Amino acid sequence: MKRSGSADLPLHYGYVPKWLAERMSVLGLAITEAIIADYGQTEMVRRLSDPFWFQSLGAVMGMDWHSSGITTSLMGALKRSINKHSKELGIYICGGKGKFSKETPAELLKIAEATGLNGNELVRSSKLSAKVDNTAIQDGFQLYTHNFIVTNTGQWTVVQQGMHAADKTARRYHWHSDDFTSFVEEPHTAIYGINKGQILNLTATEASTTRNSMLNITHEQPLHIIREVQELIMPAHHEVTLKDVDIKRLGTILWMAYDKQLKDFEELLLLKGVGPRTVQSLALVSEVIHGTPSRFKDPARFSFAHGGKDGHPFPVPTKVYDETISQLQQAVHKAKIGDTDKAQAIKKLLEIAVKREKDFIADNSNENFEKLIQKERDDSWKYGGKTVFGDAKPPQNAKAKQMKLF
Repeated sequence: MKRSGSADLPLHYGYVPKWLAERMSVLGLAITEAIIADYGQTEMVRRLSDPFWFQSLGAVMGMDWHSSGITTSLMGALKRSINKHSKELGIYICGGKGKFSKETPAELLKIAEATGLNGNELVRSSKLSAKVDNTAIQDGFQLYTHNFIVTNTGQWTVVQQGMHAADKTARRYHWHSDDFTSFVEEPHTAIYGINKGQILNLTATEASTTRNSMLNITHEQPLHIIREVQELIMPAHHEVTLKDVDIKRLGTILWMAYDKQLKDFEELLLLKGVGPRTVQSLALVSEVIHGTPSRFKDPARFSFAHGGKDGHPFPVPTKVYDETISQLQQAVHKAKIGDTDKAQAIKKLLEIAVKREKDFIADNSNENFEKLIQKERDDSWKYGGKTVFGDAKPPQNAKAKQMKLF
């Protein structure tokens, strides 16, 4: 096993409204079913161990793109929806925030009883991953949430998060069972966070003398270096800015949504009747399902699917959200009975975008980027826009100006 990554995030104390939490559970299940159908349960667990993909998934589901709240809210939504279908999907999610994290051992033993897995070994893995991040590495972050995701064949991922009370930031740690050799020898795939200066890291090579002295007392095996592979550091600012996204990729998605040429693609005929705004969301959801790891380096871009609950970059368009869920659910359900046409049509959105990116030119990027966000905010009321502060209202000025999308 190794730590697969980490993320440093501004600490948010807000809540997830019921209207969003319910949608997140439904969309999360549909995305999970689509990934498992095409790539298998092992791939779903591996993706959850990738801090960039994890952040992108949270953003595409309407959570604030950079906040610590993505961790607990996303895992809570997935646990509520996936565990109802665990026998079918072959994936189980344990733990949670606060007191729920302490229930992880009992949950794992129950799963082991049902699947034949080694429950004691799973419990040991859960406890050791928490011990390493909370004790062996003393970086000022105290764990307050711990989720253990396991397949019925024994692959697993840990997603846990700690709080730094002094500066109001959070750090998320990801672990993955792939290529596991030892919890104490290069266990991490990555840690996501801001450099806080000197820390106590008993897993570092330089700490060998200290470890050896401790071993004489504890008779435990030595701890070696933790390899930090993927580091995701989110900025403190809440708004989405041009530097937070890959503007070429975003511009391509917008071209797909609004350019009339798209209607000529035979592969997308099964999406007939889907409006351009929903195509925009479906294209980004398609990328979350089918995209390669290199496409998730700018998680903020995925907030242009369904906005954010605090209104950044724009209110959550609930009507578009519901249409996205409907289209994806239809694709998943039809694929189960052998009709994969609709699923392929959604996958085609990403394929078209990737091909188009090679020649796409984003002119006047900064100006168009600001216009895009303003247009989304002006039109939000048409799409049932909501935030934690209330429903979106029509703009005070007459008609929002038409904009040329890149």
